[in-house]
Amino acid sequence: MADTAPSLLVVSAHAGDFVWRAGGAIAAATQRGERAHVVCLSYGERGESASQWLQGKSLEDIKAIRRDEATAAASALGADIEFLDAGDYPLLETTATVEKLVDVYRRVQPTVVLTHPLTDPYNGDHPAAARMALQARVLAQAIGVANSDGTYPGTDDIIGAPPVFFFEPHQPEQSDFKPNVLLDITAAFPLKRKAMECLPAQKHMWEYYTSLAVRRGVQVKRNAGPNLGLPVDTMGEAYMRYLPQVTDVLA
Repeated sequence: MADTAPSLLVVSAHAGDFVWRAGGAIAAATQRGERAHVVCLSYGERGESASQWLQGKSLEDIKAIRRDEATAAASALGADIEFLDAGDYPLLETTATVEKLVDVYRRVQPTVVLTHPLTDPYNGDHPAAARMALQARVLAQAIGVANSDGTYPGTDDIIGAPPVFFFEPHQPEQSDFKPNVLLDITAAFPLKRKAMECLPAQKHMWEYYTSLAVRRGVQVKRNAGPNLGLPVDTMGEAYMRYLPQVTDVLA
């Protein structure tokens, strides 16, 4: 690979998902000087923009609003962002979208990937996004798989095997979400909160995800041991690792 510098790729079904579920991880990465790139498969224009529909706005106006909101949120987190405009409710799994994601993987060269879990009975768009993200990750490793423009990658373009972490869904108990990674986002949380406030279309989520960060922060402290000096107001995010960890030291 041409570039082995740390690079975080977040595959988000809708324009707001990356903020609620992974905003802390994104901000923490950029605060360390790492690159973070968000790809939104849709704007969430049909299923997650009720307030705009109730105001009588058009589909294209809603897309523009959600794009502006998500762009501002990504900027608050220090991340780059792009939109594939694949549509939502339903987000259909298509060869064309997977091919575009292969291009994203090869361009970003991620060392870590974050996306949705594979189960969510409340929103089929989320597991659809995860399945496409996982499929594209495998295809992007193969030199014999063409880019979306029909050209073939060079050896510097194919990716390695970045670990994949599923971020927490809105209904974890019903989505078979069993977190085995707890991330301390205390220092990054002010940026996450700033990013959340860039999404007024889903203002009802601001306090929910602030409260969730507090609860996960309690678990961070509970599992960190007594001697790490974690602050009382620790904030956290929960993740589920999809593939085995490769290490030469157990820690």
